[in-house]
Amino acid sequence: MKEETLLKELRKNPFFLAPMAGITDCPFRSFMRKRGCGIVTTELVSAKSLQIGNERSYQLMSFTKDQKPVGIQLFGEELEALAVAAQVVEQKGADFIDLNFGCPVPKIVKKGAGSAVLKDLCFLQKILRTVKSSVSIPVSIKVRTGWDQHSRNTHEIAKIAYNEGIIWMTIHGRTRAQAYSGQADWPYITEVKKQSPIPIIGNGDLTRAEQVLRLKRESHCDGMMIGRGCLKNPWIFQEVNNSVESEKFYMKVLDQLKYYLENFYDEKMFLLQYKKFSTWYSSGYPESAHFRKTVFQKREKKEVLDLVEDYFSKIDFKTKQDTAYEPSLMQGHG
Repeated sequence: MKEETLLKELRKNPFFLAPMAGITDCPFRSFMRKRGCGIVTTELVSAKSLQIGNERSYQLMSFTKDQKPVGIQLFGEELEALAVAAQVVEQKGADFIDLNFGCPVPKIVKKGAGSAVLKDLCFLQKILRTVKSSVSIPVSIKVRTGWDQHSRNTHEIAKIAYNEGIIWMTIHGRTRAQAYSGQADWPYITEVKKQSPIPIIGNGDLTRAEQVLRLKRESHCDGMMIGRGCLKNPWIFQEVNNSVESEKFYMKVLDQLKYYLENFYDEKMFLLQYKKFSTWYSSGYPESAHFRKTVFQKREKKEVLDLVEDYFSKIDFKTKQDTAYEPSLMQGHG
């Protein structure tokens, strides 16, 4: 896909699905495209693992036609591995490569990858130049505001990215030192956007449709990347695009999710993923803690499906409480 075509897709639907480890797998991306999100990106994939032909990494980067345009997110600290991995991604037929400079996980940072790259902008520039020269498809990047509060350098990264031909930059509004604590700094994202020579995608704490739309207006970001907001509210992408269903039924949503999961996973993995998503959807409703505990005790598929249907068929939408900062949701995205 050429850059002009990809940018056209961004303008058509500027609401992205955030890459989240263990969450945005192939079936979930298809599911969220069905539910109205725009551009999707895989969870982060190790460049080194792709270079050596790791089977698990190939599975992480699998996608289907209904997800397009789709990007593969790569991380790594070795230039040769990143170049080879980028070529693998292009051969796979992905529409773009997203380079992760935001992941705060210690095992990735200790290697010098993820958000560790934010401490060495010369090396960051080398990575961009290496990957761009290795492929013909567009390349984007995802960053945090900086390594810590005293070294926020996203303004400078935007200039480097522009000079190296990067198509857009996603900013998660926290520093690496914050990890997932505190709140995303949207005034800072707004400030960077004002001066940035490339499109900016804003990310962080986007949990409600009205808030997403307000922050998009205020920040003037070219796109908004939603992560845990869709784990609480499966209608959020339809709401921001003003195409929400007149009536909301969790079982209709869960049946759609079930379809995609069943067509990709064996029963063991299906049950694990289905349980995870059903418990996230239950968050904020009465008896959700009991439901979460009970559903993970079930082993048989029929027992799980029956319990989920029994719980969600009784939900009253008016009883929902805000649990956006629940610890189980504050993870998995850079």
